[in-house]
Amino acid sequence: MTRALRLLSWLCLILSGLLLMPAGSGAGSGEVVAVIPIEGTIDPGMSNYVRRSLEAARDGGAAAVIMELDTLGGYINSASEIVEAMEDFPGPVYALVKPRAISAGAYLALSADAIYMQPGARMGAAEPRAMGMEVDEKTLSWWEAEMRGAVEPRKRDPQVAAAMVRQEIAIPGLVEEGKLLTLTAAEALRVGYSEGTVAGREELLELLGFAAAAVEEYQPSFTDTMVSWVTNPYVATILLVIGIGGLVLEIFTAGFGIAGILSLLAFALYFGGHIAAGLADYWVVFLFIFGVVMLVVEAFIPGFGVFGVAGLLAIIASIVLAAASVKSGLIMLAVALVLAGLLTTLAFRFFIRRGALRHIILSEEERPELGYVAPADQKDLLGLEGTALTPLRPAGVADIGGRRVDVVSEGSYIAAGTALKVIQVEGVRVVVRALTPGEKARQDASTAD
Repeated sequence: MTRALRLLSWLCLILSGLLLMPAGSGAGSGEVVAVIPIEGTIDPGMSNYVRRSLEAARDGGAAAVIMELDTLGGYINSASEIVEAMEDFPGPVYALVKPRAISAGAYLALSADAIYMQPGARMGAAEPRAMGMEVDEKTLSWWEAEMRGAVEPRKRDPQVAAAMVRQEIAIPGLVEEGKLLTLTAAEALRVGYSEGTVAGREELLELLGFAAAAVEEYQPSFTDTMVSWVTNPYVATILLVIGIGGLVLEIFTAGFGIAGILSLLAFALYFGGHIAAGLADYWVVFLFIFGVVMLVVEAFIPGFGVFGVAGLLAIIASIVLAAASVKSGLIMLAVALVLAGLLTTLAFRFFIRRGALRHIILSEEERPELGYVAPADQKDLLGLEGTALTPLRPAGVADIGGRRVDVVSEGSYIAAGTALKVIQVEGVRVVVRALTPGEKARQDASTAD
């Protein structure tokens, strides 16, 4: 048994070492060059992966870092976080564009110590957008300054970087007015925005003098991929549609079923992904839960809409504040509400007509011809006085005009035996309040007479 436990311990240690080993570790001794592929959207998940990889390369004593860029852009704030991590790396950081570095990807390339491009590669077109819409002049001016600032320390022409951001900037021989500048590999080399054109990683390593160096390649983890997927604006909107639609379906169906499970899962992915990406803190989840609790309170305790309004505002605020920006959060929420309303309406009509939800949704009407009789109208109780037979918390039973009547107070507690007055009747709902001292005195005097 002892030998078996010892063997199991060794196996666990070996397995742990294999799991902790960076992806694509190169063999050999001497210098190490870290390679960080950046493929797809530059988002919070990508930012986490690249920053963690740069830290690992620094801690591992890597002599240089090569970032292989193949991206159409992404979030500006995520790209800015990556650039900050690049500046913290003690050695040179090289950008290899293969085959494109567009928008925020161009910002990463221009922030590198040197840029190399493969034949046919493209770099530029960095006009900022918010959910596909143009941004204001303030944001545009700030982003132009960021692009200019990235190239000035490297003695590149800042006007070329500005032309990637603003369509109104024209540069003879490169771009005409009304178009964004996108450089090809040959154009970038000609204007000093590239140090050379290489066939691939091996040629670049040889050119940089690292032909004999060990290559340490990093890859995104499963968590990074999930964060990137969940924080994508389109995926996040779909999650909100599922969450809101499932919540509505759950309210109108009996018990807790698939709709409720899907709703919880969708909201968990939405909030969990944005929290893991660093876009939100845990308090937004508590704000969301608070909103749901307020809606439940409104459903069971009459509060003149105060609890319901507070709940809706809390839910809306939690969803918007968890997003990458308030603007994108509002857009995603508005689209999700419209789509969720359409989908739930269609779902009810289709499934009820087909009979798929017949066992969980009440579809029969309690018509008089079927033997159902509605409670008698109790409007005649309005203004009458009586006595509480049970404590009202706030519902209870009272004696009104010699009749036992189910009543409810305005919200306050009323003890048994308290004199009451009916102040409101809504169908079968009878609202009462305790008599004031003056009214009680008049009632006692009337009883004595």
